[in-house]
Amino acid sequence: MDFLRKYEYKFNEIIPENQYPARVTEVRRGLYQVICDTGEYTAKLKGSLGHGTKDRADFPAVGDFVLIKHNPNGPASIVRVLPRRTKFSRTDYSGHAAGYVKTIREQVVAANFDYVFILSSLNQDFNTERIARYITQAKQSGGEPVVILTKADICENIEQHINAIQDLNTGAAVIALSVFTGSGMEKLNIYLSPGKTVVLLGMSGVGKSTLVNALANESVMDVREIRESDSRGRHTTTHRQMIGLPSGACIIDTPGMREMGLWAAADGFETVFEDIEQLVLRCRFTDCKHMSEPGCAVKAAIKDGSVTQKRWENYQKMLREVLYAERKERRKLR
Repeated sequence: MDFLRKYEYKFNEIIPENQYPARVTEVRRGLYQVICDTGEYTAKLKGSLGHGTKDRADFPAVGDFVLIKHNPNGPASIVRVLPRRTKFSRTDYSGHAAGYVKTIREQVVAANFDYVFILSSLNQDFNTERIARYITQAKQSGGEPVVILTKADICENIEQHINAIQDLNTGAAVIALSVFTGSGMEKLNIYLSPGKTVVLLGMSGVGKSTLVNALANESVMDVREIRESDSRGRHTTTHRQMIGLPSGACIIDTPGMREMGLWAAADGFETVFEDIEQLVLRCRFTDCKHMSEPGCAVKAAIKDGSVTQKRWENYQKMLREVLYAERKERRKLR
């Protein structure tokens, strides 16, 4: 079995002699677990790669394809990180001392995935605004977002919740399921074909670990009960890892994927709300407040029904969050 072909990774270059393509499946305290055609290995960065890399975004992340050199007397050496198709990044504030931040850097926490499963449970913790933020994160990453509504067996108004997400008009697919009864689980099959990789995103207690165990047909993730008072759970994933599924797909879960500072969040925002961004550009005045100004393309679209009032309100809320995140980063940099 050709490892790169299995994961649909293509690159046009010749692999140097004594180097082998592998994929990072786990990151823990500076060591990496990798898998390749000859098996699984523990690996570490080659000295020149570790010392010569100034940007944390260039370090290997879960899901990365890398070139390694085998070492019969110890861990293999990662000599190069291959180009990424997609990635999830968070903001890393480095060099801080006495309240001073020397620089803001990008830290990649997952790479080379196809789909982003955004999990939200159908209990009192259901929140459309949070789901909208996650969809923006997914769009920013380059992956295709899929909203997974878990614990459908305890919900009496599933369609109402589905409609609330569809009203966001983000284009993301929505699937309601129950791991307990098996209802809706078959709808995930189209995303879990051989060679595909899925990243999980969602708050603790939504059933990520339970879903992974069900898809893997074994207990590979710890599961903890949620608090009945507020439907919140506790973190069970303590490090970044990628798990192979019987279907031939891979699934990535990492504690850094739950709530993270977005890197260049505006790009994902503009993708989710591209229609409204285009309307804003068509307003008569460049400083239009979209209130009572003449020639406002946004107000005209809301009036003729091409944009709902709810979507416009979601746009305004998300815009405020993106601008706040950017101001926060600038303040920390200063």
